[in-house]
Amino acid sequence: MPEFLTLLPPDQARAELFSHLSAPTVDSELVEVVHALGRFTAADVVAPHPLPDFPRTTVDGYAVRAKDTFGASDTLPAYLNMIGEVPMGDTPSFELTAGQCALIHTGGMLSKGADAVVMIEYTQSVGTEIEIFKSVADGENVIRIGEDVAQGQLVIPKGTQLRPAEIGGLMALGVTSVGVAKKPRVGLISTGDEVIEPSQTLRPGQVRDINSYTLSALIEKAGGESIRYGIFSDQFQVLKEAAAKALSECDVLIITAGSSASTRDMTAEVIRQLGEPGVLVHGINTRPGKPTILGVCDGKAVIGLPGNPVSALVNGYLFVVPVVEKLLGALPRPRASVKAVLTVNLPSQAGREDWQPVRLIENRKSEIANYEAVPIFGKSNLIFTLASADGLVRIPPDATGLSAGEVVEVVLI
Repeated sequence: MPEFLTLLPPDQARAELFSHLSAPTVDSELVEVVHALGRFTAADVVAPHPLPDFPRTTVDGYAVRAKDTFGASDTLPAYLNMIGEVPMGDTPSFELTAGQCALIHTGGMLSKGADAVVMIEYTQSVGTEIEIFKSVADGENVIRIGEDVAQGQLVIPKGTQLRPAEIGGLMALGVTSVGVAKKPRVGLISTGDEVIEPSQTLRPGQVRDINSYTLSALIEKAGGESIRYGIFSDQFQVLKEAAAKALSECDVLIITAGSSASTRDMTAEVIRQLGEPGVLVHGINTRPGKPTILGVCDGKAVIGLPGNPVSALVNGYLFVVPVVEKLLGALPRPRASVKAVLTVNLPSQAGREDWQPVRLIENRKSEIANYEAVPIFGKSNLIFTLASADGLVRIPPDATGLSAGEVVEVVLI
């Protein structure tokens, strides 16, 4: 298998995969905003009206004409006649003229003639007059019409993942339904005569299927829909038929195990026969997950991941998540990460990119990083090595390791 002898760096391998994927046509569906958390917008969202659409106060106090307060101080207050109280949720029936003010509560609508609000802490009531102990500028303590959003303004670009803030913004604009990208369907196939369902009782030599469940969770978190097709034995024709069916029904296919350079491992040959161009990369210059396979079959990504759970999941982050995001039309976004001080030396082989699981501990001694990164050492078939980790530290291929005390970026998982 000559491809396995040429290992590509992860970034180059991902670029090779993407270069053979056609630009996705994002299918959309209309969903209620209350159910749209985590979904990706299928089109730009523009504001149907300004926000706010009336001038409103940000404090409790008195609506005033700013120029009536100029020069006011503790020793020389300004005196204004209070002519009423602004009703909450309604338009004031009065208009301020020179020397007048009106009681107003946070969120209330400014009456005509008013252009600022004096905080109640800087006032004192004296009968029908209000003493003002601090001057205010035009627009002070006021949100003007359209100050948050102007009518017709782009508020949420296409490809944005909707967070709680966007949900609230849409509701503020009265947008109760939004077009989102349909979830890409990702088929999952597990292989191996020794692999059984998690609900079954183990016999000697057997292992429970982990990968299809960890990867399924990863796909769902990334915004896709995972479909588990089950476990298939190490028989070429059986695996080929199952893969062909899954690929015809899904947008992406992932086959776990069967990617190593072994006479019983058939994933690469199956991918070759599923469609053109077939296998693009067989072998990634990284640890864990060197035997990962990347392919494209008639326009659809097909990825073969190692059977070892840590290898499969780490390379799921590196390759599966980006493919799902591409199919969603997701905008580029930074990875969630924190800075941490490494607690021990981490050796590495020059020329290979390593991803090391670490646990984060609050660091109160250092002013340069809020955490310490404690490496978790374990083999790639030990799933709780990764389950007990908070993130991954990347050791670049041009380094022979990282030193204790070094500040590193921890990619959160």
